[in-house]
Amino acid sequence: MITKIYAVSGMTCEGCRETVQKKIGAVDGVTSVTVDLKKGKAIVASHDMLDIAKLQTTLGTKYQISPMAALSSDTASPSKLRQLRPLLLIFVYLVVAVVLLNYKEGNFASSMLDFMGLFFIVFSFFKLLDLKGFPPSFSMYDPLAKALPLYGWIYPFLEIGLGIMFLLRWEVKIALYATIVLLGITTIGVLRTLLDKRKIKCACLGTALNLPMTEATFIENTLMIAMAIFMLLNPTAL
Repeated sequence: MITKIYAVSGMTCEGCRETVQKKIGAVDGVTSVTVDLKKGKAIVASHDMLDIAKLQTTLGTKYQISPMAALSSDTASPSKLRQLRPLLLIFVYLVVAVVLLNYKEGNFASSMLDFMGLFFIVFSFFKLLDLKGFPPSFSMYDPLAKALPLYGWIYPFLEIGLGIMFLLRWEVKIALYATIVLLGITTIGVLRTLLDKRKIKCACLGTALNLPMTEATFIENTLMIAMAIFMLLNPTAL
């Protein structure tokens, strides 16, 4: 695996960053790309050495690209645990919040609904921090977002809706079925990405955080799906 840093000029807005990232990501051999608008650079990982002329042709005349430095596999990115730290912290906060809300009653079903509701609300918040940048990142692995771009735009709002339904205990059964469908589609894309060993960013926390696509993403999705199935199979818990 070869990772190089390229200087990219000509980017003036978030839309430019998305365009550059998408075009470079479509080049044969590229496994991951992260474009920094403020610093005017792109970190590109590929199976083989990339032809700078080919990259320039791909970007067109609006953007100029030139190599800056090569990175070894050891220094290209921080450890997986360090990268996943924001996700782990969020889960800790969610669990603590659920325990504080339900420790008196000790109602397991209520705890699960609160966890699922808070999960969707919190994760949608991070997606809304960069609503414009979320759909392109999401479409890199979600099958439905790739086939239907509009889905990527409305997905954070679907999460908000599900979060509210769980927290208010309103039409819970519908929310559970919707959770299985939405996260099931995403999980299929995540699993394909992991099996193909593609190194891309995970959009579960939007684009505000540089979160890699790892087994943790698969686990978080399957956990939510498992909780939804458990609730549906135990009607008395609803």
